[in-house]
Amino acid sequence: MALHPKFPKSPYEILDPSIRWFPADEDLREKSYDKLLPPLVAKLRTKVKEWRDSNYAGSSQTSLTLLKWWFQTDHPLPNANGSFTNFQYYFAQREAIETIIYLYEIAKVKDKYDLIRFDSSGAVSTNMFDEDWKRFVIKMATGSGKTKVLSLVLAWSYFHKLYEEDSTLARNFLLITPNIIVLDRIRRDFDGLKIFYEDPIIPENGYEGHNWQDDFQLTVHIQDEIGIIRKTGNLFISNIHRVFESNYKEPSFTDDDTTDYFLGRKPSGATTDSKIDLGDVVRDLDELVVLNDEAHHIHDPSLAWFKSIQDINNHLKMKGSEISLQVDATATPRHNNGAIFVQTISDYPLVEAIHQNIVKHPVLPDAASRAKLMEKQSSRFTEKYEDYLHLGYLEWKKVYDEHIKAGKKAVLFIMTDDTKNCDEVAEYLEEKYPEFKDNILVIHTKNNGEISEASSGKSLEELKKLRDEANTIDKIYNKNKVIVSVLMLKEGWDVRNVTTIVGLRAYTSPSNILPEQTLGRGLRRMYSDEELEYEEVSVVGTDAFMDFVESIKSEGVEIERKAMGSGTPPKSPLIIEVDSENKKKNTSELDIEIPILSPRIHREYKNLSELDVSKFDHKKISPLVYNHEELREIVFKDITNNKISHTTVLDTVHSVNYQSVIGFFTQIIMRDLRLVGGFDVLFGKVKDFIQNYLFTRAVDLNNPNTIRNLSELEANKTIVETFKKKINELTVVDKGEAEIKDYIKISQVRPFVVKDQKYITPRKSLFNRIVGDSGFELKFASFLDECDDIISYIKNYYAVHFKIDYITADGSPSNYYPDFIIKYKENEIYIVETKGREDLDDPLKIIRLEQWCEDINKLGGKAKYNWLYVKEDVFIQYQLKSFIELLKIFKK
Repeated sequence: MALHPKFPKSPYEILDPSIRWFPADEDLREKSYDKLLPPLVAKLRTKVKEWRDSNYAGSSQTSLTLLKWWFQTDHPLPNANGSFTNFQYYFAQREAIETIIYLYEIAKVKDKYDLIRFDSSGAVSTNMFDEDWKRFVIKMATGSGKTKVLSLVLAWSYFHKLYEEDSTLARNFLLITPNIIVLDRIRRDFDGLKIFYEDPIIPENGYEGHNWQDDFQLTVHIQDEIGIIRKTGNLFISNIHRVFESNYKEPSFTDDDTTDYFLGRKPSGATTDSKIDLGDVVRDLDELVVLNDEAHHIHDPSLAWFKSIQDINNHLKMKGSEISLQVDATATPRHNNGAIFVQTISDYPLVEAIHQNIVKHPVLPDAASRAKLMEKQSSRFTEKYEDYLHLGYLEWKKVYDEHIKAGKKAVLFIMTDDTKNCDEVAEYLEEKYPEFKDNILVIHTKNNGEISEASSGKSLEELKKLRDEANTIDKIYNKNKVIVSVLMLKEGWDVRNVTTIVGLRAYTSPSNILPEQTLGRGLRRMYSDEELEYEEVSVVGTDAFMDFVESIKSEGVEIERKAMGSGTPPKSPLIIEVDSENKKKNTSELDIEIPILSPRIHREYKNLSELDVSKFDHKKISPLVYNHEELREIVFKDITNNKISHTTVLDTVHSVNYQSVIGFFTQIIMRDLRLVGGFDVLFGKVKDFIQNYLFTRAVDLNNPNTIRNLSELEANKTIVETFKKKINELTVVDKGEAEIKDYIKISQVRPFVVKDQKYITPRKSLFNRIVGDSGFELKFASFLDECDDIISYIKNYYAVHFKIDYITADGSPSNYYPDFIIKYKENEIYIVETKGREDLDDPLKIIRLEQWCEDINKLGGKAKYNWLYVKEDVFIQYQLKSFIELLKIFKK
């Protein structure tokens, strides 16, 4: 079944359970329910939605605070261009952690008997659950951020155990990975607790009455790097085999069979092997949460992996405890027979991830292109599949040339059927395509009797280099442009730059390999949402391979088809670059130099303790008196968007938590002013202001009537706007002078990516394309391109990095980017701001622009600088033919 027509494009939008993907009837006839849908998810989605809509009623204070911090609080992060982007978790990530918290705190699930209550299929029984502890499985499509969910689970468990007296969770964690490749990826995120500081996981000190960051004391132990093990506060990260097998040898490129190196060893089914009892590692620990990344490996109770976790639980039981929680994260939680793990509680399927552009869109050749491909009658593998290899090359080549301009390297991925053919393909590509000479990474995953030079005869230094090449394949400095392998590297290898997959494997026999795993290495996106909305991965292959890939349609994925091969246009990002190869353009003549002035406007981060709330000149509010029913539910709305941000429901009129309300206002003020620290100081100031100066008389913060008054719009606005005004007055200053720091030369601007949109191909600009943020900008650019009385012009893209600081209408420091820079004469430049609909900040921007021109002209720059403010409603009244005509109308 296709996705619901109302299914949103934004991955941040809350999804109603009624519009989630569900298989069509014909798919259910071909595949059983248990192979297409996790049986617990449908009911859980509905229950979690109801709980979310109630503002998480019934949650502990710790869970409520964390959920509010993660999902109801803005987290502005600075961009390289000086602007800010609001960090948000995908809804899929939010729903996953919400479901875990719901099951633990609201549904109070303790075992499999409790979980079965959420079964929608009627086919789930207790014997389908092999474990006797709480185990939840998160199903999330490749590239949708499973690691971030695991980090949220860890933080929630840690603080819940720390702050909630009756918590049965833990502050010790075992994070298990299936292989070295996944371990390296996890290490990058968790080593030094990096992810907890780069993402807004841990609230600021003072938020809702706790010193969160000071209290987060966690020691990371990775593989053999075991430090001091304390009673609580340990995070063990390990490859499963390194921990569980005493005779474990680290796999490497020197192995005859390098499957273990790239995929991890197949979990052992034997029980007589010599083991290192994980009880030796956790012997002194009384509590533990187990986290499994790429957890589809744990599919059989006879495997040593499962038995080892079971053994940990048995050790804890002997001490009167048990595993507090096990959370498994994977894109493909399936048994060997294809059935989805019944423990799956949250599902973000690939069809939804593709629709929301979280991953690339897989594209196959259309019928006409596919008809041109022939398997030739030859004993040589490369001759037999020459057409397929060449089509893969053409698809890779046409996007490689575009991506490289933006500093990205497209990678071609080729899957063969055995090691010998793997070597033959690599040799063939190097001989036929010069750009592949010495630029192919060969990965052997099994050995058929012949060992290639890629896996033998190498020094330890060379082998280390090969491993680094495998891990850095996306990097520009990594010379490899092609990966040739016997398999698809079905998990863990976090490759983002694969743009073309060529499959020469048949998949004719039953296999544990899934279509999503086959496509997985090509699905991760190369660009961020801000850079590019839509990306593709081209998939080419034999009929048997393509039929296998297309079987993913039963899971809702709609495979796109397009013409491929010579003469077909690339589906690549829109690159803006200096048009230096255009012989019709005189680069030196069209070039523009723009001076960079030191900022005049800045915020002096004085101590917020200097704020004197007793001297605020606001209009005081007369407090209202409310009846019993009006006091029971208190709703706080964000005054900027009118959305509910905080709700306090009082069990009795004596139950009130004023700290959370004060914290709400403090956070709003800090968010709007983009203050990085000082929550605890500002919290005290807000508390003092509300208690003693907001109203016409001092009030008791423990009185429910006071809290109810604070939910009124007038009180909201007075608190937030007064503090913003006074903080800006205290901290924002204009130095009154500037100096020339440097110059921007347009001819030296590096290529950059913009979102796919309308553009013109200019004659009078050094850039190859001019795009507009609005229709008027494009219209104005077209006008400039026809002006014979100007030398050149540019659209001032963010990548140019020309910005002017100014003070906004609310008194905050900010930057803005004028729309156009025009070279009128060799020594005369115009900075132009265009505007359709004017807002409060526009007059302030123009005043600052005029001031900027005065400053640079006083400093004696290389040219004279003037400014223009061009309004659309005036511009369209005239049929202007020249720049001088424009000046007569708009120059002041």
